[in-house]
Amino acid sequence: MPHPVPDIAVMSAADLDLAVEWAADEGWNPGLSDALAFRAADPTGFLMARVDGAPAASISVVRYPGDFGFLGFYIACPPFRGRGHGYALWQAGMAYLSGTVVGLDGVPAQQANYARSGFVLAYRNVRFGGSPSGVRVEPGLVPLAEVPLDRLLAYDRRFFPAPRREFLAVWASLPHSHGYALLRDGMLAGYGVVRRCRIGWKIGPLFADDAAGAEHLFRGLAARAGEGPVFLDVPEVNPAAVALAERHGLAPAFETARMYRGPAPLIDLAGTWGITTFELG
Repeated sequence: MPHPVPDIAVMSAADLDLAVEWAADEGWNPGLSDALAFRAADPTGFLMARVDGAPAASISVVRYPGDFGFLGFYIACPPFRGRGHGYALWQAGMAYLSGTVVGLDGVPAQQANYARSGFVLAYRNVRFGGSPSGVRVEPGLVPLAEVPLDRLLAYDRRFFPAPRREFLAVWASLPHSHGYALLRDGMLAGYGVVRRCRIGWKIGPLFADDAAGAEHLFRGLAARAGEGPVFLDVPEVNPAAVALAERHGLAPAFETARMYRGPAPLIDLAGTWGITTFELG
């Protein structure tokens, strides 16, 4: 007997909360307030498939201004796996992103499937975690909320393929988080955010002009983390970022493949010491 065709619709706020719970069940360790910023990025870019009214699968297909989109939260609820509901949702999500270059961070088990859909490996992102050593509250860092949003957006564009005003407006002052900027001679030279997660804290993003700036920001952000481990998602193609994580006693805990369908965007990976999120890029 064929499986029923799922009903696919934009997620409600409650649906997104449920998708975050599914992500936590998968071991992805979302932040406590991530949903606030995620939904702000693209309110219509989060889709839920239902079967007979029951949530069956989720996907995020955030469409940024211009021609870039990012896919995440691709999860089928365990009782509904193997029935084609996830693939039906995938097709709807990719249709939503039609005409864009699409990025994703694929877990190892799914990378071959993504390749069959036209995604090509660009590099690996490695999640480092642990109790960082040698951190302290650093002088000279400016609370991120004090940086005008337009200045933050202009700096962020070096490291991200599209403008993300709505997302950053929330991310810069997310509940259960601390954000700081590094200024040199009045110019923005780096910024980062550390946020509370289900387990420990994550630093993301961590963008800086150079190793000294990244070190300064990392120490200041890690010092503001509370109990539990600290995680940093590092692009492996930046060996100095890997060295920063290892120097502070963090160890690899998880990895994804950054893959793109379409030309890989030109971004400053040498200045990317920690990506923002696996879910939205």
